[in-house]
Amino acid sequence: MLPVKILIVEDEHLVALQISDMLIKTGYQVLPVVTNYEEAIVLLHSEKPDIAILDINLEGNKTGIDLARYINENIQIPFIFLTIQTNSKILQQAKVLNPPAYLVKPFKKEDLYTSIEIALHNYHTIHQQNKKIQVEKVTSKDAIFVKDTYSFKKIRFSEIVFAKSDHVYMLIIKMNGERNLIRSTIKNFKTLLPDNFIQVHRSYLINLDYLDHFEYPSAIVKGHDIPVSRNFKEELLTALGKL
Repeated sequence: MLPVKILIVEDEHLVALQISDMLIKTGYQVLPVVTNYEEAIVLLHSEKPDIAILDINLEGNKTGIDLARYINENIQIPFIFLTIQTNSKILQQAKVLNPPAYLVKPFKKEDLYTSIEIALHNYHTIHQQNKKIQVEKVTSKDAIFVKDTYSFKKIRFSEIVFAKSDHVYMLIIKMNGERNLIRSTIKNFKTLLPDNFIQVHRSYLINLDYLDHFEYPSAIVKGHDIPVSRNFKEELLTALGKL
């Protein structure tokens, strides 16, 4: 089995060397350390790491939070935030991006190893925990039927809280907490939904009936923190004005 390939984005040279040394001794493959958003984007596409460790405060205009947002929207690998800050504003911005771990400097080698392994496990098992079922067609005005092996399963629109895109799959979160992973792009899935569903992010569709609170750049939908991107902000505000 190939070793896990890790990208470190850290602008403090000594900290970067320390992390790199810890990971190499543990058996991971560590890519050349980069210090800013632009360098990280290049390596993300050229080296295709399995996981990224991101310092929130980077040199340049773009932060680690900006980089995490790019990863969520374009690369879709797990990432871990690294910072010396613990203030509530930073935590809120980080939480919206659903990081599997958040390490505060200084930390122990055991903490780093545990965070990486948990992040990888959670990310790569989500597709096994949720059946991959394929959207077949809309059969009524209030529901869709999806193919589940040799049978068809009914999902009512009123049961759907939000849906998240993952490449050619859509993860549907229902009111009862049930999750269904269906094969569909967000563009195609959106055409099946009624008008009370709206896209708020490249990867997210929400049911406006369950929208509790909106304060850019996030929306609270039945207790879930959903990111709202700049490109869809006005569309959401327009939709809210019609309610």
